[in-house]
Amino acid sequence: MNEKEKESLFNSGVLTGELPGAVRPPQDLWSGKKAGLVIVECPQRIPCNPCATSCPAGSILPFSDINDTPKIEYSKCTGCAICVAACPGLACFVVDLTFSEDKALYKMPYEMLPLPEKGDTVACLGRQGEELARGTVEAVTQPKRDKTYVVHVSAPKEFANDIRAIRTGDWA
Repeated sequence: MNEKEKESLFNSGVLTGELPGAVRPPQDLWSGKKAGLVIVECPQRIPCNPCATSCPAGSILPFSDINDTPKIEYSKCTGCAICVAACPGLACFVVDLTFSEDKALYKMPYEMLPLPEKGDTVACLGRQGEELARGTVEAVTQPKRDKTYVVHVSAPKEFANDIRAIRTGDWA
């Protein structure tokens, strides 16, 4: 990430590139891993580690300092999305590129009411809230120990690096 991108993140809070703690999975693993791989976009050093302590596979490595940015051993990731619900900063996502030939499955945190339901059409949003595509809710889950829901949405694969939220309701 160049200085302009760092300044943009600091001033706007919108991630525009890669930083330590905000790195995409290696393409060779990402495109062939059933159930998907985690993407953590947590580039700032803050005292937080629920992603690492909640990961049952140990793919988000233990922090040596509570302020570390997450480091991921992608070969261990199962795409379970437990870290998605555990992250208080809503910075974890799972993207499964093996969902279908033209669609990916995006597993994203969701903390709004009412909850979307399976079969709902939703707007898939980028980091700045712009609509990138329409998607279909495939499932809504909630790990037992967390209050954040995880919404599973199928949407075009071409937005795998960009879809980070959804909008429900009457937005037509």
